[in-house]
Order: sequence, then C-alpha cells, then structure tokens
Amino acid sequence: MGLVIVPARAALRFALAAAYAIAGYLHIASPAAFLSIMPRFIPFPGTVVLLTGIAELLGALALVQPVSAKLRRAGAIGLAIYAICVFPANINHFILDMNRPNGGLGLAYHIPRMFAQPVIIWLTLWCVDLAGSPFRRHRSHAGDR
Repeated sequence: MGLVIVPARAALRFALAAAYAIAGYLHIASPAAFLSIMPRFIPFPGTVVLLTGIAELLGALALVQPVSAKLRRAGAIGLAIYAICVFPANINHFILDMNRPNGGLGLAYHIPRMFAQPVIIWLTLWCVDLAGSPFRRHRSHAGDR
C-alpha cells in the first residue's frame, strides 16, 4: 500500500467543499443565527437563508464531483459570487456586534473575517485553476521593457 499524494489544489478544493457543506447544512438546520445577522433590507430573510444553504451545498458538491472540470469551475464561480453576495450580512454582523454593550465577538473575530472573505473567494477560484497565484512572477513581454 503506497502513500497517496494529493496536489495542493485538490486538497484545498476538498477542504473548501467540506467547509461550504457544513455551512450549508447549518443554514438549513439552524437558520436562527443567520437570520439574526441578516440586513433589514433583504426581503424574505427565511427564504434567503434557506436558499443560501442550498447554494452552499450544491457548490460543495460541484467542487468535489469527479466527472466534470467544467462543473467544478461552475461551482467555484457560483460559490465566489455567493461569498460576494453574503458580504453585506458579514458587515451587518460586525456592526450589530460592535454596538452591543459587551462588544459581541469583538474585533479579534470580525477584522480577520472581513479580510478572509476575499481570500476565500480567491482560494475557491484558485483551487479549480480560475485564478493565478499572487506569488508567481509573471513573465514580461518583450514590449514591456
């Protein structure tokens, strides 16, 4: 029995799928926490929380299905768009918490969460090869010099 080496992108894809699947399940099974941070301008908040849970579960399934790279990419794009769309709820949660007498979860929770959102979006796209590495040097073209 040999050691199986999983490439970094595939390992991250499965880790992200697991995180999104857990979040999707929680949106459906325990919506109260998500409803409590929903901005007031969102219509039909209960339906929105249910649909976001379904979107996370479907995106997670798309990331890990072995049949189609095109479907994995579509799932990653969907999850990236989803993460952008829920950002107002994250901001609202931050504002609500900071206005509590005890400061809620505090800046130590909310500031990293705000910075993590774009990173998660990039990682979701990177794990299906739709985003480049910010650490890789790009070749310059002869006309660029």
